[in-house]
Amino acid sequence: MIDPIAKINPQIFENDIEKTPTRNGFGDGVAEEGGRNKNIVVLTADLSESVRAHTFAEKFPDRFFECGIAEQSMVSVAAGLAAIGKIPFATSYAVFSPGRNWEQIRSTVCYNNQPVKIIGSHAGLLTGPDGGTHQALEDIAITRTLPNLTVINPCDYQEAKKATIACSKTAEPTYIRTCRAKTPNITTKNTPFEIGKAGRVFKSHNSGTDVAILSTGILLHSAMKVAHELEGQGIGVEVLNFHTIKPIDEKSIINVAKRAGAIVTVEEHQKKGGFGSAVAEVLSENLPTPQEYVAVDDEYGQSGDGNELLEHYSLSENDIEKAVKRVLERKS
Repeated sequence: MIDPIAKINPQIFENDIEKTPTRNGFGDGVAEEGGRNKNIVVLTADLSESVRAHTFAEKFPDRFFECGIAEQSMVSVAAGLAAIGKIPFATSYAVFSPGRNWEQIRSTVCYNNQPVKIIGSHAGLLTGPDGGTHQALEDIAITRTLPNLTVINPCDYQEAKKATIACSKTAEPTYIRTCRAKTPNITTKNTPFEIGKAGRVFKSHNSGTDVAILSTGILLHSAMKVAHELEGQGIGVEVLNFHTIKPIDEKSIINVAKRAGAIVTVEEHQKKGGFGSAVAEVLSENLPTPQEYVAVDDEYGQSGDGNELLEHYSLSENDIEKAVKRVLERKS
């Protein structure tokens, strides 16, 4: 049962659900907010169309900076612009930013607490044919360790757009992870969004909660489909959407762990250091709970069709269901 408070797309379980890349949400969001706030500027590293910054560049050419293939310089320039009152969005592929320029993000942005917004596009396995060198599977791990940095992983187009607009109004440095491929439009314009606040998107008709699936990013759709299937098997499931990984919504994690007594975390990222690790940190300190991970297990990606890669790296709907069954056995 879709949680009515969440105001999720009613077509969520339809085979022909509309799909849009989350990178488009960033592009449309920054262009829209740029029309309202003249302090917003955008910087890219020779990838403006790929990361969807070209719309902003066309509308506001005097506030667009093409830095070339120099991600370290790009984020350092962004930090300088932030220091004089601008709101810079620095955009590139996630393997290059925050991958290649992590030290500059650490020292020029986060150490000085400058409100630079870092957009890492083409993250995860759905980068597909670009191969393992361009499939960022470590970006959540390397960003969530940085003090002062907010980390957001939107589930779809609308959430990426809302995250872009929301972070433009904060004084904190922020990292937003986006995807190249078209993914299901789970949320709507009316779906609530608040940085740092998780939302319940599914609750079985069953009276109790046997297991909770905590998901971040574009695999939320798969998690909801699995929960819908398990509901038909008499298993009570809650699904929570964690678009914000840092600061993580500890209260929601603890409360759902109390209700369910078993947790499955789902992410398109490395198991070590990712969203599942963040959840485990909260549980180990507050309420030790059986937990299973659906994540890439210490491997690099490879070139291929995105859906086939999800299957190969055990991130499919079938793998989520298996993880639920494993954690229920541990719970019992």
